Amino acid sequence: MGKGGASGDSVGRKICKSYTYVFIWIVLSFSVIVYNKYILDKKLYNWPFPISLTMIHMAFCASIAFLLVRVLRLVEPVSMSRELYLSSVVPIGALYSLSLWLSNSAYIYLSVSFIQMLKALMPVAVYSIGILFKKESFKPNTMANMLSISLGVAIAAYGEAKFDSWGVILQLGAVAFEATRLVMIQILLTSKGISLNPITSLYYVAPCCFVFLSVPWIFVEYPLLKDSSSFHFDFFTFGTNSLCAFALNLAVFLLVGKTSALTMNVAGVVKDWLLIAFSWSVIKDMVTPINLFGYFLAFLGVAYYNHSKLQALKAKEAQKKAAQVDEEAGRLLEEREEDGLGKKSELQN
Repeated sequence: MGKGGASGDSVGRKICKSYTYVFIWIVLSFSVIVYNKYILDKKLYNWPFPISLTMIHMAFCASIAFLLVRVLRLVEPVSMSRELYLSSVVPIGALYSLSLWLSNSAYIYLSVSFIQMLKALMPVAVYSIGILFKKESFKPNTMANMLSISLGVAIAAYGEAKFDSWGVILQLGAVAFEATRLVMIQILLTSKGISLNPITSLYYVAPCCFVFLSVPWIFVEYPLLKDSSSFHFDFFTFGTNSLCAFALNLAVFLLVGKTSALTMNVAGVVKDWLLIAFSWSVIKDMVTPINLFGYFLAFLGVAYYNHSKLQALKAKEAQKKAAQVDEEAGRLLEEREEDGLGKKSELQN
């Protein structure tokens, strides 16, 4: 009775912790998205400089990571050669900077709700690029599911009241670059046994992103900021915004590390629906019935995709356990045979 009660309490604590991690991630992700929209939207804070905002985030995250790794030495750096950094981290940093630049730019042209609907295409992009780089195998059932997600997003786009083609291009570009980055992490880092926690990831990647973003910034936004005499850097607004972005990176690691990537995907769906509701009720963005119908179709496709991934993961774990059991049984059998031969030899002597 006591053991059962203790076991129940332990399971209960684990469930509570998991829900806590999910809640923290949803709150931070929600906050960063709404905060970025507030800063960049011309009708709100009216600071439409997405490259500059992303560079502020990268500079802040790189500074905190450097402080924790090199000054306070609270986090151990990963052993990495110059060649490995240039061949693995730099390409990932380039893709990450493009993804952040385009996704932040989309907030100037599109509503928060419609952006979340377009982000439902992420599994489609990851799967397609995975096939291209031979990290995924082509399966007709999976491809049919990807087409159903795409159809749902297309219907949602058709029903968008304030459709902006340039904003859609920017967001689709951001999805494509982010999906490529995720596949490249598997190819360039994971396959080489390199694992980066959020601090070491920011320590290596954030400075790289800052350098890449500085090139378009010089030509696109610097001349505009130089001519804008009315702008004064708001340390509170940009400081708290950057802090939220840094905390979100930690929350992602916490959520995936303490639960699973699948839990993060499910939490992401919950966050998207909350953002759509918030965008409609608070920001007063128009959400049409066709919008919701299309996104619901895409949502069903994403849910089925996550379910399929979970089943495949369970099957893989079951095979691994069965192999371990067979290996252990074989080892015990060999030991018994050796013991039998040893006893037989003793009797003969």
